[in-house]
Amino acid sequence: MDAGTWSSFVKTKSPCHLQDIHRKASQENLDRFIPNRSAMDFDYAHYMLTEGKKEKENPVASSPGRQAYQKQLAAALNMNRTRILAFKNKPPAPVELIPKDFLSPPPPPSKSSKRYIPQSSERILDAPEILDDFYLNLLDWGSSNFLSIALGNTVYLWDASVGSTSELVTIDDDDGPVTSVSWAPDGRLLAIGLNNSHVQVWDSAACRLLRTLRGAHQLRVGSLAWNRHVLTTGGMDGKIVNNDVRAGSHIVDTYRGHNQELCGLKWSASGQQLASGGNDNLVHVWDRSMTSSSSPTRWLHRIDEHRAAVKALAWCPFQANLLATGGGGCDHCIKFWNTHTAACLNTVNTGSQVCGLLWSKKERELLSSHGFTQNQLTLWKYPSMVKMAELTGHTERVLYMTQSPDGCTVATAAGDETLRFWNLFGSPETSKLAPKATNTQPFAHLSFIR
Repeated sequence: MDAGTWSSFVKTKSPCHLQDIHRKASQENLDRFIPNRSAMDFDYAHYMLTEGKKEKENPVASSPGRQAYQKQLAAALNMNRTRILAFKNKPPAPVELIPKDFLSPPPPPSKSSKRYIPQSSERILDAPEILDDFYLNLLDWGSSNFLSIALGNTVYLWDASVGSTSELVTIDDDDGPVTSVSWAPDGRLLAIGLNNSHVQVWDSAACRLLRTLRGAHQLRVGSLAWNRHVLTTGGMDGKIVNNDVRAGSHIVDTYRGHNQELCGLKWSASGQQLASGGNDNLVHVWDRSMTSSSSPTRWLHRIDEHRAAVKALAWCPFQANLLATGGGGCDHCIKFWNTHTAACLNTVNTGSQVCGLLWSKKERELLSSHGFTQNQLTLWKYPSMVKMAELTGHTERVLYMTQSPDGCTVATAAGDETLRFWNLFGSPETSKLAPKATNTQPFAHLSFIR
């Protein structure tokens, strides 16, 4: 290359090189109030001042396809702008720290609010002369909304719909006291176990004794359970007897497995299996298809894992083969059993004597009543067995517990001679519990009861 050519090349290239340096320096020192030439597009401005005006003055007819092409071309070349001067460079797009694809949507709000559990009983009634005996069952709530309670030798009926009380029967001293009560499924027939080993069946609506069952036991009858027209009785003699109340010879089956007093009897909802608990710390599960008068000792399962008398028995309403059992003063445990296999599913140490168990009819919850030392009610969430509430009020062990027909209210009676009502499982869907009576001692109108 000759000298002239080289010098001309240097002269033509040097200004461009200096201009690039100046342009870079000007981009590094920008001011948002003073226009910067490096941030301006002079070519686009010149086009808009000259060619754009010519196009408006001499419009050329074009096809719709050509117009669409021109729009796409203008968008690709960034020619759809309206501003010629710019005061600063376009800011960079923000960087997403977490991609939107990885962001999970927030959980939907809960539709149901937390259920309110009252911490105190809604009603307290006087229950004088109630026996403080762990092995008896003196309280039951029938399907016709009548509650029966045995106080000494007398059985009273409390009408929950109106809050009135009536006396059904007073047993002679030679035959009494009353040791158990149980309503038949129809809510009209009431079975009454006596200290003299007899069992009476009463028509509560007519206040009439229908029959007396004799010969099934030799000692007092502290446990009763109905299975349609069959009344199952458990006595201090350790025997369990099925009695058909329609038949003249009422003894149908006899179960022998306990060697001490029966204190708990419960039929499953299907009526096929019977659970029994006794003072011998045993729990038996009996199957009707396996038992007959010729083989009275054939139990389905024999459970010996409790260390005290077992009075508390409760069949689960939402799982047919699930049985809950509770042990007495030296045991303190609630155990759950699969009655198909006799497997223990869970054990919870409650810290106190378990006197009664009730499943909720609406929720997966279990209620337990206790003795020493707090004499409390405990509401558990199943199957986690997390305590939902502990309710106190009784000053003696809560021996007797039953549930209203609508499943909302629980009635408890204790050795402190009080009968308390707890609204633990919500409000009834159709009707509410009867309003409180003005007189909180429903048996005060009877002269011999204080």
